[in-house]
Amino acid sequence: DYRIRKEIYKGKQRMHKMGSCKQDQKILLTGASGFIGNELLKILLQRGYSVHVLTHSRSLPTRPNLTQHPLDICNAKGVEQLMSSMKFTHLLHFAWYVGEGCMMSPRNVEWLRTSIDLIQNFIRHGGRHFLGAGSCVEYDYHGALMREEETPLSNQTFYGTCKNALCNIARHLCSQNGVRFQWARIFNLYGPGEKSRRLMPSVIRSCLRGEDVLVSTGEQFLDYLYVSDSANAIADVFESELTDAVNISSGYPMQVRAIIETIARLTSYRGKIRYGALAPAFAERFLIGDNSKLLSTGWNPHYSLEEGLKLSIKYWQGMCGV
Repeated sequence: DYRIRKEIYKGKQRMHKMGSCKQDQKILLTGASGFIGNELLKILLQRGYSVHVLTHSRSLPTRPNLTQHPLDICNAKGVEQLMSSMKFTHLLHFAWYVGEGCMMSPRNVEWLRTSIDLIQNFIRHGGRHFLGAGSCVEYDYHGALMREEETPLSNQTFYGTCKNALCNIARHLCSQNGVRFQWARIFNLYGPGEKSRRLMPSVIRSCLRGEDVLVSTGEQFLDYLYVSDSANAIADVFESELTDAVNISSGYPMQVRAIIETIARLTSYRGKIRYGALAPAFAERFLIGDNSKLLSTGWNPHYSLEEGLKLSIKYWQGMCGV
């Protein structure tokens, strides 16, 4: 069976990389306290990697094979000194501004500058492999299925524009210096720890509290992936021979209305769902990622939508004291 053979090959490849990692790989992960970065950190440690992270506002729990450096990534001189002394071989860059209004915030430009400095320092001090965190908002949404090599890229938001610019600049910097380049273009995530203002947490919290659920018309079809499935996908790409942009996506459309009604059913909600009370996040009706490139690594999701939502509901039950 082709799939079984591929899984065996993938396992052997991973064991080989894990072994070599312990001997000569020095990995720096930025954004390790973020929603996807924290999950990716857990998975890298589970797979046997030794990982270095930057901590600024707060430290992470102590874990074997985890080294924390108390440093603000925006401190250019401090980053330069760290890169010079540590000489990291692998950089996974997931830090970025994701605060309120991040899509149109001018702070994206600051993070673009910071990221370019980070990559240049990494390369200058012996870096060999760079993987950056991109986003589906880099794409032009006018096509239903987003493909890495075919779908035009957009300049509709500061966030998407700056991520796209970083992808292009990092690609050239890596190419010129013989550094391996990968770009994880991440689609919609959900799961425990997600920001409360986002779709699923806001609906879950309203349902648990018995409040009216305020949502858009719910007619859009979006590409959602449980956060640990996304992190595992990124780790599989990191361990693979793939290069350039790779969609981190489910490849399946999920209608927002169906997601909302599944949450209502799982929470035994009996209140009122006010469709159309909010404007949709964007005008286009479809946003789906072609994940053929990702699937070539042998990756498959472990969680169905319902399984992921049950875990999300359990998390918010604890947070809400319900």
